[in-house]
Amino acid sequence: MSDAAQPTAAEVRAAAEAVKTALDRHLAAVERRSGEDDPAVYEAFNQLAAAAEVYDELLYDRYDEVTPFEIPGTEDALPPYTGPEEPNALSVLIRRDYAVGEPQRLLAQAQRIESADGENGPAASGTIHGALGLLFGEFEPDEIASRHKEFGLEEGDSTLWVTAAEEPADPGEWLEAPFEQVDPQSVVCRFDVSAVFDDEIGIDDDDDDDAEELEEDLDTDLDEDEDLEPLDADRR
Repeated sequence: MSDAAQPTAAEVRAAAEAVKTALDRHLAAVERRSGEDDPAVYEAFNQLAAAAEVYDELLYDRYDEVTPFEIPGTEDALPPYTGPEEPNALSVLIRRDYAVGEPQRLLAQAQRIESADGENGPAASGTIHGALGLLFGEFEPDEIASRHKEFGLEEGDSTLWVTAAEEPADPGEWLEAPFEQVDPQSVVCRFDVSAVFDDEIGIDDDDDDDAEELEEDLDTDLDEDEDLEPLDADRR
């Protein structure tokens, strides 16, 4: 970065003061919190995170230094629930991602479906998108999820959101844009599945494997010791 584009020392100092102010506001919000999911605490946390991020960037640009703080990202986090206390309706939103890992297997399954239906029209099983249409038209999504390998699919990330509402939606009300009117603050719970989580667990699995190998080595050493002749108590 050129000197002309670098922030001034005064700008860095001002950013540091903004962090101090945000810290005071966050502490005050925590001290006055009205419950576990107090919106004021949530807002103060976001303000503190934003101020700290600005300060960290300016500090690095000016002095090539960083702070030791790491604030969890909030972009993907859900805000506190502010929906109805006693909801009379709920919506379940599901997204499951797949990769077409074995196109030929997918096409073969679609051809079986088409043959069983005995349709005489143009074959839809000759293309990937046509085969997918046949597959999801024949089987329930949960069955496809449990048998995805049979259909030549590879699982990706998935998520399930449960949202609450005062009243059920009118028939056909949201069909044109089913996922565009979701209020994050009405989400009761959310469940995510991702390979990212598997990778994190894999670190622990590696540690467990190392521990098992160590135990096997110890067992082998003990077995070898058992083959040794006992010491003669009279031998000096």
